[in-house]
Amino acid sequence: MGADTSGRGVIRRAVAGQRRDVVVGSLLGAAHQTGEALVPVLIGLIVDRAVVRPDGGALALWLVVLAVVYAMLSYGFRFGARAGERAAEQAAHRLRLDVVRRVLAPHGGAEAGRPPGALVNVATEDARRVGALNMALTLGIAAVVGVVAGAVLLLRASVPLGLLVLVGAPVLMALGHYLARPLEHRSEAEQERAAHASGVAADLVAGVRVLKGLRAERAAVARYRATSQASRDANVRAARAAALQTGLMLTLTGAFIALVALVGGRLVLSGSIGLGALVSAVGLALFLPGPIAVLAWVGAELAKARASAARIADVLAAPGETTGGTVEPSAPGGAAARTASGPDTPASATTGPDTPTTAATPTPGELRLHRLGHGGLHGIDLTVPAGEHLGIVVTDTADAATLLRCLARRCDPDQGRIELDGTPLTELAPAALRSTLLVAEHDAQLFDGTLLDNVTAAAPAGADPHPAMAAAAVDEVAATLPGGTTGGIGERGSSLSGGQRQRVALARALAADRAVLVVHDPTTAVDAATEARIATGIRRARAGRTTVLVTSSPALLAATDRVVLIDGGTVAAEAPHEDLVRDHPVYRSAVLT
Repeated sequence: MGADTSGRGVIRRAVAGQRRDVVVGSLLGAAHQTGEALVPVLIGLIVDRAVVRPDGGALALWLVVLAVVYAMLSYGFRFGARAGERAAEQAAHRLRLDVVRRVLAPHGGAEAGRPPGALVNVATEDARRVGALNMALTLGIAAVVGVVAGAVLLLRASVPLGLLVLVGAPVLMALGHYLARPLEHRSEAEQERAAHASGVAADLVAGVRVLKGLRAERAAVARYRATSQASRDANVRAARAAALQTGLMLTLTGAFIALVALVGGRLVLSGSIGLGALVSAVGLALFLPGPIAVLAWVGAELAKARASAARIADVLAAPGETTGGTVEPSAPGGAAARTASGPDTPASATTGPDTPTTAATPTPGELRLHRLGHGGLHGIDLTVPAGEHLGIVVTDTADAATLLRCLARRCDPDQGRIELDGTPLTELAPAALRSTLLVAEHDAQLFDGTLLDNVTAAAPAGADPHPAMAAAAVDEVAATLPGGTTGGIGERGSSLSGGQRQRVALARALAADRAVLVVHDPTTAVDAATEARIATGIRRARAGRTTVLVTSSPALLAATDRVVLIDGGTVAAEAPHEDLVRDHPVYRSAVLT
């Protein structure tokens, strides 16, 4: 992606990236337009040389020439349009990839203030409009050649007619560009409203079950109706602007052609040109509205492309939630952890707070929060030794969300720092950090596809997902699907219950096999018996690797090495689960009530 993320930069890259097809399409389109301009001239020659003075041989010869010209213009249009369309589709595809890359970029920020539907609209409709500019350019360049060819041929037939076209055509083009300006602004407003409507629709569809449960269908319909009407009104205003621009251009073009015909008729009557020249002039006068109308259409397409390019540029240039970071972690993924401790080593036998590691096989995954302050959190000091199975109970849900955002580095703390194996997260390259530390949030989304596809979405290539599935009790979920692990789960896991979706999301986090895994409330919709099995399964699957459970589930906390209680935005206590339940009333209230 280039450094210039302005609207002009987006258009420049979309065209420059397809310059080969644009050039080929323009040349072939120019051949087509030149052929179209030659047809009336050839007919005039046939009239002069084979009809006015009958000559069968000359008639046959010129008819063959005419057939060749028709073949040239036909193939020129066919292959030129193919090249232009290919350029348009490829440019739109690359723009879609650019938008998706920016949305998925590790430093985030592109989705801020934009609902998912709006981003989808930018990546689809806006990208299509900017890509379509390549097709418009090929046709526009061909149309310019057509107008010039028509003017030159008219100059050969009559200098006054040729000069009239050469002067009038640029004036018409300038008027078309001027008339397209209101369309550009209204097209931008139309796309903004359409994107907002898409966002509302996506939001309502995602929450349709909740809406039905609350019997809020009428409110939802009323909300979408108002949004849809606003989008429709913006669309109508844009269509009116387009119709006005097109109508005015057609009127001006018609008046221009009528003027050409009037001047040509007077020249015939004065004897300045002959019958064949008159036929050619009339034919060229009928031909010229075509390329001139194309030029007006190109102006409208350019206005739409500018508006869409500005919207794409806003997404591409969106500031990231975090900045900086180039250092690679000391060891990617969980491989080093398994080398040091082995997949079956119990957590108690792994590196702990008082257990030194050897220099030969350092265990990655030590997490340290040093005087962390952000939002409601302040002065958090916490060390998680590599391989520890830690529970964190946060009495304020907002503080829990803030802690998760800082750990995932979706924001940087206002005070203090978080370190991974001694390196501040702010110094680590975001992509490399994601490959070492995974924060699996409570509301993690599933995707349309099979159960196995969802579990292995972030798993290392060739890894066996079944241990993670067993640990999260997903084997029970697979047993309820027609195809087992290859059975589809629907969009966002719509064919699964809430507890089943949570188990699949947890299995996906476990299968990712990161050196450090932070999980937030993974079993809130799971029954007690299954939750106890999952608690044991997580500990077994994550043996020897750092695991942090941010939860208030007694079953999950009972399986941890120790629990840290954060109350009032600071660390209030830390001890094994049983000790805190016995000795700390705030902890007992948070966990058992």
